[in-house]
This record gives sequence, C-alpha cells and structure tokens, in this order.
Amino acid sequence: MQTKHTFVICAYGESPYLEQCICSLKKQTVPVTILMATSTPLDGVKKMAEKYDIPLYINTGEHGIAHDWNFAMSCADSELVTIAHQDDYYEETFAETMQKSLQEDDLIGFTDYYEIRNGRKVEKNRLLRIKRILLTPLKFTRKNRFIRRRCLSFGNPICCPSVTYVMKNLEMPIFRQVFRSNIDWEAWERLAKLPGGFRYIQERLTGHRIHEGSETSATILEHLRTNEDLEMFRRFWPEWFARFINHIYATAEKSNYV
Repeated sequence: MQTKHTFVICAYGESPYLEQCICSLKKQTVPVTILMATSTPLDGVKKMAEKYDIPLYINTGEHGIAHDWNFAMSCADSELVTIAHQDDYYEETFAETMQKSLQEDDLIGFTDYYEIRNGRKVEKNRLLRIKRILLTPLKFTRKNRFIRRRCLSFGNPICCPSVTYVMKNLEMPIFRQVFRSNIDWEAWERLAKLPGGFRYIQERLTGHRIHEGSETSATILEHLRTNEDLEMFRRFWPEWFARFINHIYATAEKSNYV
C-alpha cells in the first residue's frame, strides 16, 4: 500500500538499538511505509528486516554517511521521507503530527527532541536549552531566509533524525560528503537559502540516543568535530568571530561525552 510518508532506516554495523527503532516506527498512529537501507548487510541487519517484514536495500555504490543517506532517500517513493537513524526512537505521533503540520511549500519539517542516556529520557540539559533558544525565531517565521541562516549561524540546532523531507520541493542529492560529522548542518545551510519553509514542530517527538558507539560521540573524541564546526562557522562569520564562536560551541558539545 502506497503511503504518504516513508521512514528509511539507515542500518550500519550491528546496533543493539535497531529493534527499538523499528518498533517505534511500527507504532505510528497513521499508516507509513518502513524501509531499511544499509552498506553493511550483516546477518543482524538482515534478520531484523526479515523479522519485521521490512524491505532491505543494499548500497553497493559509494560509501560514507552522505552517500548512505542519499541512497536511503532514493529508495523511497512517497511525498514525505524521514531518514530514521537506527539508534534513535520516534514517538508514536511523529508521522501524524508531521503530516498535519507540513504545508505545500515547505522544504523540511523537524521536531524538538530529547536525549536517551543510559536508557533514560533526558529532556533538559545545557546543550538542549541552547538549541531550543537558537530555534526560537522559527516559531514565528518559517520562510525568512535571513532568519533561518541566523538560526544556523551559532551552531546546528536541528536534530537530523527528526527531519522529514518534502520531496517535491527538493533536488537530489541533498547531502554532500564534504564532512564526516557536519553533513547535516552543511545541508541545512544550503537549503536555508532556498525559497520554501522550514517547519519547526516544538513537540519532543524524537529521542536521540547518546552512547559511546554513536557517530556524534566518535567524531568528538577524534577532535574532528571541532575542525568541521570551524569550517561551518566560516560560512556565516568573519574568521576572528568564527574562531570565537567555535571555542564556545566546542565547550557546549562536551555534553555529548558519555
């Protein structure tokens, strides 16, 4: 059955949280299509796809996060697409709320989120407060390009797994393999220049898991994130201010350590 909204789970390696992600998508309050895409077709991934009767697509082309995400989006054939990250969790009203909120001229929609740390839901901490402050202007305007870029100019406040893409208003591929960590931020910066809406849904409908094996934690530990952040800040600010903001941002992001 063709549905309006497709979730494509990006499966990589052997995640102990993949089944929880699948179950959260199975509980959505409106009909959705669930697919799975991987560049590492290990037995655990195949078994999960078979157990829940989810079509599995294998990327045999270029690898890397950007290529994997672009491949995942190419597997879907629906108006709306969400790239579901295998470690994360989606509240049962995610799809219903997204579908009711998005308008014809929106580019993307995204929700507020909470963190999952050691199995516990964390709704408030310093980093989450900062991100919510950065997104405040989008409560009042979704189409002003200058304001959208200002929201992105002090850091990346948009939770990537919470994003739903309005496919008819976007040109593929969306992601570029210019970074390892900031692939999503780089994409938002480009999309923010386009006509159309950024729809910010203030409900916390996405659970983003923070753990030692996550890509975010790994890139921070390898000090790649700080260098990539500086490259992004340079897109918005002169060099001296970009370095100043980067220092503050790096301090705030230490909360991603587990």
